[in-house]
Amino acid sequence: MTSPVETETMTAIAVEGGRGPAAALKAAQIPLPKPGPGQILIRVRAAGVNRPDIVQRLGMYPPPPGAPDTLGLEVAGDVAVGAGRWKAGDQVTALLGGGGYAEYAVVDARHALPMPEGLSFEEAAGLPETVFTVYANIFEHGALKAGETLLLHGATSGIGVTAIQMAKAAGAKVIATGRGADKAQAALSLGADVAVDVTAEDFAEVAKREGGVDVVLDMVGGDYFAKNLDALKTGGRIVYIAAQAGGEISVPIFRIMQKRAVITGSTLRPRDADEKARLAAEVERVVWPWIAAGKVKPQVDRTFPLEDAAAAHAHLEGGAHVGKVILTAG
Repeated sequence: MTSPVETETMTAIAVEGGRGPAAALKAAQIPLPKPGPGQILIRVRAAGVNRPDIVQRLGMYPPPPGAPDTLGLEVAGDVAVGAGRWKAGDQVTALLGGGGYAEYAVVDARHALPMPEGLSFEEAAGLPETVFTVYANIFEHGALKAGETLLLHGATSGIGVTAIQMAKAAGAKVIATGRGADKAQAALSLGADVAVDVTAEDFAEVAKREGGVDVVLDMVGGDYFAKNLDALKTGGRIVYIAAQAGGEISVPIFRIMQKRAVITGSTLRPRDADEKARLAAEVERVVWPWIAAGKVKPQVDRTFPLEDAAAAHAHLEGGAHVGKVILTAG
């Protein structure tokens, strides 16, 4: 389909030199992407900033085959060229393989969802990467059910604030951890039943006093593993989505056998298009009604203009945020 956009180029954020610090992010003019069969072109109004973007900027997380080299895994905006269920003018939020830090983005039409009523573009742009990740890892891999207990690390991250709300919406108890009393208090304000300042308390001991946990969502890794296992109930599940404190763990096989523990994890970006489409349909079926009911609400920490992507990355790397960091593109 011929694009109705009256330009052949657009502003996007590139990594000067191919990799580097936050300051290497620069605005550049690149060709306007052209949607292929089954794809839509979105006029981006806002884009989420995520830790995988930082890892890609550092040269350690290359985009999957066929995805743009530019950063950005989630956007919200207006459909410029429609396909599938979407027509021009529809407001959508979408999960991307890359290319969200730009004025326009192309995506498989099946990976877009209707922008929830009452949300701003900035709020909606913070949904796909976090909601898809939480749903896939806590509810599918972790099999969290109503009445069970979730132990969540990184409570004030974009993933963390979403996971607290989604777990509570599903009827689970949440024990959340963070570094510092202010982050523990923020977790409580978001709905966590118990919050642990890991600089002052042993989270495993707190979790055991609370009766143990059924599911752990861990983005820390490293020496948290032994404490996760200690906190786990018999038949519990530990799910890894990152390893910010180290990617190697020592596995006590007999202890795992005794607890009948399951250790698993996943990444979202490399999943194939059909699997992402399946996950999008599940998210729309389960999570979108929670958003409509006010049980799950995006938490935007700060917004930055697209051209200030370097400042947005520096802010995210600083770790003081509570919720999502968002770029606005007009």
